[in-house]
Amino acid sequence: MGTRGNGNGGSPHDGGGPSDGIPDLPPEWGTVIIPDDPSELAEEIATVRRDLQRQARREAWRRRLGRAPTSAAKGSETSLRVPLMIMSIAVLATLTSLLAVIWPGQRLQPAVEETAAATPSAIVPALDLIDVDGSPVSLRGLLPAAVLLTDGCECADLVADTAATARAGITVITVTGAAAPTPRASTPRAPEFGAAVVRTLADPTGELRGHLRLGTPGTAAIVLLVSGTGEIRRTVPATTSVEDFRADLAQLV
Repeated sequence: MGTRGNGNGGSPHDGGGPSDGIPDLPPEWGTVIIPDDPSELAEEIATVRRDLQRQARREAWRRRLGRAPTSAAKGSETSLRVPLMIMSIAVLATLTSLLAVIWPGQRLQPAVEETAAATPSAIVPALDLIDVDGSPVSLRGLLPAAVLLTDGCECADLVADTAATARAGITVITVTGAAAPTPRASTPRAPEFGAAVVRTLADPTGELRGHLRLGTPGTAAIVLLVSGTGEIRRTVPATTSVEDFRADLAQLV
């Protein structure tokens, strides 16, 4: 059994009211019952003692292991949270910047401007060149072909050797920058049955050179080996000998 306290753990006065000058306990504590026999609190006392003993053993083991007490460890953890958070944000920002640079589809701007010596386009343009009679001729209509740009080049032997090396069905095209090419008195190694066809065409505006970025004319020929689909299989930037591209010419289709 127990008696109801008056809010401060004491016994009520005769009048049943609170003691003079001593405030009541907070109302949210509810009714406080003071047991008449202290043995009634034995279970609660045993529980508190077990908790205190458990805490004491934990602290003893922490001291043996050289670790700070629980309260100190919590303080250390709290003090480390701010710098760890700052480091995490810095690492995330760095990783984000790296991903933005190397993410697929992102291309860096070239450090230097493209020059005339840049790699030519992989597909021959759809151009009309000028025949000896001044009529337009579709370049793609002559494919597959070995195209020789011969401005400034004494390349009669190269043209003849290319025509002799190319298999049947390959067109050997010589391209100059003149308004209209001079008709040949005779085609070098005139086509026979099973031999390549030789065409002499003009590109007065230099559109073919400009589109493929082939540079200015020199003393050697520029050779383009173009497949029947318009793909440029091989570009020889300067040559006077068919030996520089004989193997690729033999495989051209």
